Amino acid sequence: MSKEPSAAQKMIGDFAPKLVELTDRVLFGDVWERPELSKRDRSLATVAALVAMNRTDQLRFHLNFAVQNGVKKEELIEVITHLAFYSGWPNAMSAIMVAKEVLSKA
Repeated sequence: MSKEPSAAQKMIGDFAPKLVELTDRVLFGDVWERPELSKRDRSLATVAALVAMNRTDQLRFHLNFAVQNGVKKEELIEVITHLAFYSGWPNAMSAIMVAKEVLSKA
């Protein structure tokens, strides 16, 4: 019985199979499954890091993933607002525009 391909596999599996393997097996198969932090907490930390580094492409996925992991839309907006003072206004403004687009569909 075959397993459904991961999102990474669908996007870049034929182009960068090793990166997909590391993403699926190590990042999501190991790091995200460690019991020391909940998936909800990992999502908040990941969203904060992506906002701070202005990584809006990855932020799209992780905002949706955060909602799946129990983070509320209002909490995500508040994290981005809070980070405006720690990671820079332009980063927060870029992130909030992505959040508005992504979270309006959620």
